[in-house]
Amino acid sequence: MISIEYILAGAAVLLLLSIIASKASDKLGIPALLLFLVVGMLAGSDGPGGIHFDDPYLAQFLGVMALSFILFAGGMDTEWTSVRPVLWTAAALSTVGVFITALLVGWFATAVLNFSLLEGLLLGAIISSTDAAAVFSVLRSRKVSLTGRLKPLLELESGSNDPMAVLLTIGFVSLLLHPGESVLSLIPMFIQQMVLGALLGYFMGRGMVYLVNNLKLEYEGLYPVLSLSSVLLTYGVTATAGGNGFLAVYIAGLVLGHRNFIHKNSLKRFHDGLAWLMQISMFLVLGLLVFPSRLVPVIGAGLAISLFLMLVARPAGVFLNTVFSGMTVREKTMVSWVGLRGAVPIILATFPLLAGIPKADMIFNMVFFIVLSSALLQGSTIPLIAKWLGVEAPLPVKPTYPLECEPTGKMKCDLTEIVVPDNSAASNKRILELGLPDGALVVLIKRDDEFFVPGGGTVLREGDNMLVLADRDAFNKVRSIVNTQAVQSE
Repeated sequence: MISIEYILAGAAVLLLLSIIASKASDKLGIPALLLFLVVGMLAGSDGPGGIHFDDPYLAQFLGVMALSFILFAGGMDTEWTSVRPVLWTAAALSTVGVFITALLVGWFATAVLNFSLLEGLLLGAIISSTDAAAVFSVLRSRKVSLTGRLKPLLELESGSNDPMAVLLTIGFVSLLLHPGESVLSLIPMFIQQMVLGALLGYFMGRGMVYLVNNLKLEYEGLYPVLSLSSVLLTYGVTATAGGNGFLAVYIAGLVLGHRNFIHKNSLKRFHDGLAWLMQISMFLVLGLLVFPSRLVPVIGAGLAISLFLMLVARPAGVFLNTVFSGMTVREKTMVSWVGLRGAVPIILATFPLLAGIPKADMIFNMVFFIVLSSALLQGSTIPLIAKWLGVEAPLPVKPTYPLECEPTGKMKCDLTEIVVPDNSAASNKRILELGLPDGALVVLIKRDDEFFVPGGGTVLREGDNMLVLADRDAFNKVRSIVNTQAVQSE
């Protein structure tokens, strides 16, 4: 038996190495997830660490829990106003697009490997979802963003396509275990999972808002505990009721992030940090679970499927589901290329292992190799492809202000930033001359890397970052004043 002291020290060392590796990923321009996996593999049985870990059930349990917190944090960080215009396109990509990808990969795996059709479809389902965190970590490291609606579309699609992949994986595992079942039996399960997941996620999210605003806890430190337990409850209740727990926690986070509640900023920071901890822990455990020596026999087949996924299956799913979206060919090509695979496929690959599906070991090793090759081939070339397609944009740097607003339950206003655009008629005018609505107050201005508190006689300049305290309606009027006048002045 290994002493608890060694376990704690070893876990701390692995976490520290992963954090240092994330810094290296910024320099190398590759997804941090790849380095997290490598750290886990080096610490495992085949690496110098020599840690023997071969427990798919524990890995799956930790992965499901970690993914719940990651999806919830992603939902909280999603800006509803930016994703609303791309809602239906993202919904099509995260459902029909995932299904098309799974079908095509399943057909290809059946054609080139000694797989039955259901085994091929199972492999396709497992690797059908994408990882937004991997994409945007690469873009941030290269100080690159994407133009127009590409960024919100990719954020929403990648955050919401995991439930479909989970559903398809569970469905094909069931069909392999019970050959007498019909594929049509998946349809009622799909409807039940999606409907219950969406409804329970929405109402649990509303319930979280009510609890946070009305419990009036004596200790501020209990609010993160409350939100943490609510996430686990949302997943557990939804999954027990027959719904999709991952969809539920994502929607609950989306509902929470769209509403005002006390300690909102601190809770968002808590869940952002928790999501990083879960992501690192999940990749480390999955890295420990794999035996690198077992990847060698699947390199040829894995590379063939990986290339087919990147060059045929993913683009087919994107182009077929964006026919009426109004997107250009360049934008569709970019969406096709950034379909990086992350930890979710590796977690899903543990399902056939635990179910005792034939060839489950081969599927797991192949999925792991596909994730690695996707991160290397796609992840390292995203900035180059974005520049080549002409869809790159400068990464906006948000200033860190020396104050913030923690809204109470009944407080409808918040501190929000507005940048005075070039050629704005608001430029060279005093604040009192702008005709700001009642209930809107400019409390701080950042100019030339310096902050100062303005007065009514303060003259605005182009590029000023104004921190405005206002409710939503008043803020929209302030933004309209600045931006509309900028258009009129041209």
